[in-house]
Amino acid sequence: MQKLRIAIQKSGRLHDDSIKLLKECGIDMNNGVNKLKTEASNFPLEVFFLRDDDIPQYVEDGVADIGIVGENVVLEKARTVDAIEKLGFGKCRLSLAVPKGMEYTSVKDMQNMRIATSYPVILEQFLSKNNITAEIHEISGSVEIAPGIGLAEAICDLVSSGSTLFMNGLKEVETVLKSEAVLIANKSLTAEQIQILDKLLFRIKAVKKAKNNKYVLLNAPNDNLAQIISLLPGMKSPTVLPLAEAGWSSVHSVLNENDFWDIIESLKAAGAQGILVVPIEKMVI
Repeated sequence: MQKLRIAIQKSGRLHDDSIKLLKECGIDMNNGVNKLKTEASNFPLEVFFLRDDDIPQYVEDGVADIGIVGENVVLEKARTVDAIEKLGFGKCRLSLAVPKGMEYTSVKDMQNMRIATSYPVILEQFLSKNNITAEIHEISGSVEIAPGIGLAEAICDLVSSGSTLFMNGLKEVETVLKSEAVLIANKSLTAEQIQILDKLLFRIKAVKKAKNNKYVLLNAPNDNLAQIISLLPGMKSPTVLPLAEAGWSSVHSVLNENDFWDIIESLKAAGAQGILVVPIEKMVI
């Protein structure tokens, strides 16, 4: 039977979450230390552990069929792969930063500046879109030291918390790109590989959907049941069961994480009691 070959980070900020996602999808594999390749025991998947920057090229060349990598790396390194699913982890942003003491009003202030970055392709596209002409210095490693040593007046680098910028006397002034981990695929998969990929995507979407939702159980007075039900969107409609105590019902539903607290407050105000919130492991719609 043909296998699907997936490339993930050998180490780095996406490694642990990539392994966790595959395991949450029910894929059993041995990811021992220093292993470069392993196979799933219960799914037709072969896993390669590679450097982050190498993953798009391996997928482009067909050495791997699919890969998990940051959007920023795909846009910088790859041109002939498809980003087929955002994965919801590894979120960061590629931003412009300048010294704290520099006055900054808009992106137009970047005109004729020297900007140091490890992402010259993305930066050049951003500057061109904003009609800015600047001198781009491509460097790898510690981009944030460039202004301090006189190499550049500004930098374009990945930012998560902003603490590294702060420690190097810089301030974030412009977001160039919002990035997260994505699943990429070679454009020349066989029909059998596409079938395997579809099965994997089905599992990934079920896991993602579950993380964004919570299962809610509550007790509702029948007098206010219609109002409480109207507050619960659910997947179709809430489940309502009579309680042993007369005049009360048990209501079961699903809430989106983003709306959760506002709806819970409204439920309490409508007379709901004994509200129980349970995480969902998988969610198939």
